Amino acid sequence: MAGFDPRLTPARPDLAASHLRGKIEAARFVNGTAQEVIVGQAPVRDAPSHGATMPTEALRGERVTVYETDDEGWAWGQLASDGYVGWLPAAALLAPGPAATHKVAALRTLVFPGPSIKLPPTDALPLGARIALAREEQSFAITAAGGYVPKRHLVPIAGKESDFVAVAERFLGAPYLWGGKTSTGIDCSGLVQVALTACGIVCPRDSDMQEAALGKPVKLTELRRGDLLFWKGHVAIARDNATVIHANAFHMSVAIEPVTDAVGRIKAAGLEVTAVKRVL
Repeated sequence: MAGFDPRLTPARPDLAASHLRGKIEAARFVNGTAQEVIVGQAPVRDAPSHGATMPTEALRGERVTVYETDDEGWAWGQLASDGYVGWLPAAALLAPGPAATHKVAALRTLVFPGPSIKLPPTDALPLGARIALAREEQSFAITAAGGYVPKRHLVPIAGKESDFVAVAERFLGAPYLWGGKTSTGIDCSGLVQVALTACGIVCPRDSDMQEAALGKPVKLTELRRGDLLFWKGHVAIARDNATVIHANAFHMSVAIEPVTDAVGRIKAAGLEVTAVKRVL
């Protein structure tokens, strides 16, 4: 496994993806099966256990290549969106249905079993969830699976936001959650990934990956809206040259604070800014 990032490499000592044959050692190699996330959000865990760490989440409509499903109802696979590897509840997956036609543009929306907001919702879909629509009926869009979603909360799959900082600001106050990617819980790099993805910008999952892949270096003294500030294990988004927004464990939420306060507090904890990257 030397040279391969385990977060992005579907390989274990006992099992690996067939395309890795000859590159790594494993007891056996398998081709994998295409699956799709059918719930609003599904945890992606480090191990097949509800008590295992959740480094990320998969959203409705995401495709997953599954290499193993165990007897306890866990599926081990790789997300097509950002390549992350981990264990998902097998009940959250099914064979892929029709290609997604729309995505959720609201921070969160509800799926109803019929054309009435008085009915108890069957699911909640986060920003960025992808769905296939079959038809429209008054104020609802009806999914291929038969769910009723408010039309005003959806945009065509190719739709793009114009300001990723404004997208991030919509999460203000959302609780901090390690590995989270939705308004019910989100982490620092999840906030960056979700916001950039909404604008059609490809973004890796974790902050170290983002620091390596995104933008060009600039000086902290040249900070402007949309720049990303990186520390080891953390990332924040500049709103302007004086404030940042970030999901952080100090506030335990998505918070806005002065750049000087954030840099000073994190420095006091032993971490210096490692890079400032201009994405746009």
